[in-house]
Amino acid sequence: MIFFVTSAQNQNDIISEEASKAGCTSIKPFPGGVEFTADLKAAYTFCITTRVATRVLLGLYEEDGIESSDDLYAASANIPWEDWVNPSLTFSVTETVKHTEWLHNSHFAAIRLKDAIVDRIRSKFNQERPVVDTENPDVTFHIHLDDGHLYWYVDFSGRALYKRGYRRGETEAVLAEYLASAVLYRSDWRRAMAADPTKVPVLLDPFCGSGTLAIEAALAATDTAPGIVTPGRTFAFQKLPIHDEKIWQGCLDEAKAKAEEGRKKDIHIYAWDIDKKAVNIAKGNAKAAGMDSFISFGVQDFTDITKDDVPSSEGYIVTDPPYGIRMDTDEPIELLYRKMGEQFSNLFGGWHISVLCGDQRLLSYIDMKPDRTNTISNGGIPCQLAHYYVFNEQERADMTAKAIQRKAERLAAPLSPGAQMAYNRLKKNLDALNPRMAEQGVTCYRIYDADMPEYSAAIDMYEKTYISLQEYEAPPEIPEEDVKRRLDELVDATERATGIDRERIYVKQRSIQSGKSQYIKFADTSKYYIVHENGGSYLVNFTDYLDTGLFLDHRPIRAKIAELSSGKRFLNLFCYTGSATVQAAKGGAISTVSVDSSSTYLDWAQQNMRLNGFTGMNHFFYRSDCMQFLYDTYDRYDVIFCDPPTYSNSKNRSSFELQRDHVDLLKAAMMHLDMQGILIFSGNYRKFTLAPFLYDDYDIEDITRETIGDDFSRDPKIHFCYTIRKKKEMQARKIVVNVKKLIVKKKEDIGDEKEGHDGEEA
Repeated sequence: MIFFVTSAQNQNDIISEEASKAGCTSIKPFPGGVEFTADLKAAYTFCITTRVATRVLLGLYEEDGIESSDDLYAASANIPWEDWVNPSLTFSVTETVKHTEWLHNSHFAAIRLKDAIVDRIRSKFNQERPVVDTENPDVTFHIHLDDGHLYWYVDFSGRALYKRGYRRGETEAVLAEYLASAVLYRSDWRRAMAADPTKVPVLLDPFCGSGTLAIEAALAATDTAPGIVTPGRTFAFQKLPIHDEKIWQGCLDEAKAKAEEGRKKDIHIYAWDIDKKAVNIAKGNAKAAGMDSFISFGVQDFTDITKDDVPSSEGYIVTDPPYGIRMDTDEPIELLYRKMGEQFSNLFGGWHISVLCGDQRLLSYIDMKPDRTNTISNGGIPCQLAHYYVFNEQERADMTAKAIQRKAERLAAPLSPGAQMAYNRLKKNLDALNPRMAEQGVTCYRIYDADMPEYSAAIDMYEKTYISLQEYEAPPEIPEEDVKRRLDELVDATERATGIDRERIYVKQRSIQSGKSQYIKFADTSKYYIVHENGGSYLVNFTDYLDTGLFLDHRPIRAKIAELSSGKRFLNLFCYTGSATVQAAKGGAISTVSVDSSSTYLDWAQQNMRLNGFTGMNHFFYRSDCMQFLYDTYDRYDVIFCDPPTYSNSKNRSSFELQRDHVDLLKAAMMHLDMQGILIFSGNYRKFTLAPFLYDDYDIEDITRETIGDDFSRDPKIHFCYTIRKKKEMQARKIVVNVKKLIVKKKEDIGDEKEGHDGEEA
């Protein structure tokens, strides 16, 4: 008999191994599942022992050349359905359809098969027909139609194969049993057990929720087949005419005997959660599964545990921590992952760790490099399963010693003449900048910007820990080998001058930008770091994009925004990663609105706001073309920050050019500015000139000089910046209009009062 097992994405190798252990042969993986050949004993064994399969189908027939619903019906009507169902039985039909243009509704394929089955049975049983029951059928048939090829199956296992039956309660976020087993299979914990089946390594899930990972681990450790967890559990094959009860009972007895022997192992599984209710639910589920004696549950805040709480000198963590805002605290989820990484590093030396996460960006906060990763689909959401090993103290000491030796050897080597020249300039810059930046409390600043033409790059230092080195594109006439040599020399000089390890010097090439190139992704590490400025915290990324997410030259502008925003309504146009919005919020803005056409940067802006604790309902984010946003909305703001790109493209309108379109942009923005408000207009186009006639319409002040920090003073054209207000006479006219309205209102009130006193003098 030929069977097809359905599975989630990237799990065919697990199912293939399970099928082989069950005694199946001719195992072949296909998209969506695995096909194999098996007799009844092997098929029964697979159904009760598989931990990751979702459904087992028994193949009946297949046929090519199905080009219409009539073809489907005619082919189906020729199959002897009376061998599987009769008028005394109920049945249902399921379907999967791919690459079938003539079928507009996939469910129609199931309807045509249902019609064929009913008509066939009526012809064989004197017009008696079976009843269709979609809830609890005796037999379920399935068809798979793919580009004219039709397969007919009968459901062998039942559609809920992955359900063990031990759930007595659930938390808000529930990990499916089959997915938990797949996570455990991919972990180093399972690899250790496979290497020595007689020993079960210590396992900890510090974010256990309803306990699924811990319970599935206990089932695997005790060799308890999932199909025997619930006594008396039934499978679809038990109602099929080919069922052999004797073979089935033999398979059950084998599974039970193996589980009984497995329960004699020395097993230590720990399951913690900060939520007492979740732990109680997990305990109830473990008891229902018969695994409560193998799991030690505890109410623990993983971020607060100490070395004394760690259950063993070495072991394995397999966990599925939360991806969103923690329900028990108001702290940003990014901080949780950062604290997780610190706890792993400080307390779990010698441990192997596997973390499942639906947001790859969050894994970067763990600040550890995974040894390997797997992609696992959780309800259609691609999740990353990252595996780490935490070096113990001796291993760290050995690695540190080797790293120090390599660095010492590198630093002891003499610099080339070019690198020495670059080093001298960098050292001179640092000697001048470091005291001033320290005095100003600045931790992220530019230390070099093409000071020497032959070493053309911008070098920014972040927190005295990381370097972003952006090499300017060299003219085509310079030989490639010279370009490479100079870059290597500049990196050597930077490491020597700053003392920052080469591994933390991130190099990118900056070329002339146009159109959508500002949004081009260079890599996909999703590795973010937290840096600080003016009391705020920001996420930066040194590898994935051209810019890090924080324009350092705008630091004084952001400080000015913080000063101006107390009690004000703030609008950030072309908000990028929202750093200006963070400063407005920290400055006391009563509301903020951030607008950008890029969903990537808008999401980044929201993360920055959450990182700083601004998650209230008075902070709004809109993915929109900024010009369109200004034309489509009517709200007024007290402070507007407008920092448009030099060039930009949009699917919904023609391209934006700062010099060409700034008048329309500013006039649209000024319509949203309160009479007493201020608009801060900035940009980085070096040839930009403000349209002169705008001075006739608004009060404009060029504040460029005062918004360029000491670290950018060598380049006074790094950006321009203007403040724009409505004319004082316009404000005066507005005041006169408001006073007149007040007088009219007062007269109306006096008139009403006179009438209320029956003509008496008011």
